[in-house]
Order: sequence, then structure tokens, then C-alpha cells
Amino acid sequence: MKQTKLQQKYDAFVAYFEEHMPIAETELEYKDPYQLLVAVILSAQCTDKRVNMTTPALFQRFPTAQDMAESTVEEIYTYIKSISYPNNKAKNLLGMAQTLLSDFNGIVPNNLEDLQKLPGVGRKTANVMMAVAFDQPAMPVDTHVFRVSNRIGLTKNSKNVLETEKTLVAHLPQEVISKAHHWLILHGRYVCLARKPKCEECGITTICDFYQKKQKKEQ
Repeated sequence: MKQTKLQQKYDAFVAYFEEHMPIAETELEYKDPYQLLVAVILSAQCTDKRVNMTTPALFQRFPTAQDMAESTVEEIYTYIKSISYPNNKAKNLLGMAQTLLSDFNGIVPNNLEDLQKLPGVGRKTANVMMAVAFDQPAMPVDTHVFRVSNRIGLTKNSKNVLETEKTLVAHLPQEVISKAHHWLILHGRYVCLARKPKCEECGITTICDFYQKKQKKEQ
């Protein structure tokens, strides 16, 4: 059966990153699923760098979900006030910790449905947990993944993050789905920048729709 042009693009994308970025991991620092969950909730509309500066003192004060559940929004806020939307995130962290204790015996659930029952955990955060903490083939779609996959042409005209997620999962080999999430994030963070992509540093310009269009304009 003849491969579609789109599938050929995916195959070239995977081949390039398997060679040039065989190890691709989250830049958030954590030691267990509870710490990762806290870090991911804090990372919404905030840089991983800022989160990593904030979490050591937070984890020292709240080493377990039980410690956090017994605290208050006001106290949690004092540890995360340098992060974006600290009031809302302090409420979510307290609610998340209390729900972990009341509904899940203090253990972070390892399935998408239960994860989304936790305050502050939407589909993207739940998918991050599935991919990173539990090594499952999940595709969290954040702003980098949404922008970069669209720009390359992996997800042409995807209107929303769920559509993007489904398209990526349908075309990527299952064993690289969670790693491909990191490839797209790191590529978007360091090369395919939002305002001014560094096309001269990019190794996948031959399969990139954005670059091809740019070249045509300049001819």
C-alpha cells in the first residue's frame, strides 16, 4: 500500500528526532508522581525554569499529598507567589491533595479518567502524567505542540488541541508517542520559536510547510 505524503512526513520527523534527540524528557524536576503532578499544575502558562526554582522549598514543606492536604490556600500561596496565577494554583493544589487523600488513598491515579477528577487537572495535565510518570503512549498538547505540529504540517488546520492530539496519535508509532511530545516541545522552545523561528538551525526544513512557504515567498 502506498504511503500518503502525510505519513511520509511523520516518518521523516520520527527518523530525524530518533537520530538527533534519542533521549527526550521533561525539563521539570521531580522525584515521584506526586511531585510531578504539583509541578505540572504549576507549569500552566509558566516556564519550567520558574517552576523548578519554586518547587524545592514547596516540596520540602509538603513532601507528601497528606502534608499539603493539611495546609491552607494561604500557606501554599506563600511558596508559589512568584509563579503565574498563584491564587488559583494554590486553591487547585490544596484541592488536588485533599482529593488524592479522600478518593485515591493519597496515591496519584494512573489513568486519564481519574486524573481529570483532580482539581487543577485538565486533559493536557492528565496526559503529561500518563506520558511522563507512567510511561504510557499519551500526547499532551500544549502551546508548543499545537503551534509546532501545525507549522510543520503534521496537523494541518487543526482547530483545537483535542483534534491535534488525535491526529498526532493516529500517525505516530505508539512506542514514540510520549517521546514525540517532548520532541515537539523542545523544538518549539529552542528552535521553532513562536515569533521568529530559527529556520537556519532547524534540521527538518525539508518536511516543514512553514519553511517551504517562506522559501517560495523569497524566490
